[in-house]
Parts: sequence; C-alpha cells; structure tokens
Amino acid sequence: MDKPGKYGTTGDFTVNDTAKVELLAITPNAERLIEEAGRTCYLSFDKMGEDSHKRFIRMIIKNGHHSVLEHACATFRITGGSRSFTHQIVRHRMASFSQQSQRYVDEHDFHIVTPPSIQGNPEALKVFNELINKSREAYAKLKGMEIRKEDARFVLPNAVTSEIVVSANLREWRHIIEMRTEKNAQWEIREICGRILKELAQHAPTVFEDLV
Repeated sequence: MDKPGKYGTTGDFTVNDTAKVELLAITPNAERLIEEAGRTCYLSFDKMGEDSHKRFIRMIIKNGHHSVLEHACATFRITGGSRSFTHQIVRHRMASFSQQSQRYVDEHDFHIVTPPSIQGNPEALKVFNELINKSREAYAKLKGMEIRKEDARFVLPNAVTSEIVVSANLREWRHIIEMRTEKNAQWEIREICGRILKELAQHAPTVFEDLV
C-alpha cells in the first residue's frame, strides 16, 4: 500500500503534510552575539543598549555587510521530504548535512511524496502508483535474493522520503531561504524552506524580518 503525502494549499505554498521541520539548535542570544561581533569592527561597544541589536542588524543587512551574520548558526532536522528535495538542499555548499543512508537503512517499507500535479490527475496518479508499486516489489525481490541494500536501492525512486539534518550560519540560511522560497523554486523545497523561515523568524526576528 502506498503512503503518499497529503496536500492542500496555503497562500503561495503547496502543503506537504509528510514533511516536518524541527529546530534542533540555534546560537543562544543570536542577535546579541551578531551585534557584539559586528561592533568589534568599529569598537563601538558603548552604543550597545537594550534594543541596539535591532538597529545594528538592520543597518548591516541594509549595507550588505552580511558576513557578520555568520557568527550565529542554526540546525534543523527535516523529515518526510522526498529525495528530490534533499538532492536540491545539499547543493548549498556552505551548509553541513547528515542524511539518512539508503545504503545502511532498509527501505522495504518506504514512504513517498506525491507531487500535487500528479495527485490531482487520476490518469497520472495511476501511472505514478504503478511505478511506485513496481519499485517496492523490485526492492523486496532483490533483498530476497540477498542483494545488499546499497545495490537494491538503485530501484528506488526520487519520491521516497528521507531524513536530513542541516546546519548553517544565519547568513547562509538567508541565502537558502531567498533562493528556495522564490516564486519559481520547486514547490516542495519552497514549502519546507518557508517553514524554516517561520521558525528562524521566531528566534532571530531582526535577521529575517525582511524575508518574512
């Protein structure tokens, strides 16, 4: 039995209900740290006050001095995204990744993400599900022939869900979010990065307010 994601729409985003975004860690007092580091350039520590970090961060972003944002980092666990999604996110080379391995993890009971364009087209959905079922059967048969997981995985489609942990500094997260929530970005990564943005905006609101 296939286990597709469920879909609806929220604003400009298509919702993949199988995907989960969990913030594992973020630099404590991230915005204060950014200000502390940035003011070292000017030795202007005397200007630090209760809300001075907000004015300072807005200034450096406006002036394009984004390197100061690299002093703070955030780590997310993303589950339920497809291998198509993870193939895209790992292209951001200034981030660090640890991903579920199809070489070591048995995928006999894999879950899938079904694109909305296919989900909404009965004829296309039939073709899609037939291939998924054949892939599932082929994987099981190969394992039954004592083919190792690292080789049996060659029959698995990009629709299979995967788990990944991503760490990046806040400058890189801004870049990823700007690139991947842009209107022409692929729908799945757009949705997931939109969720990441909402999470980051709660913990470092001044850093991400212009993107929200």
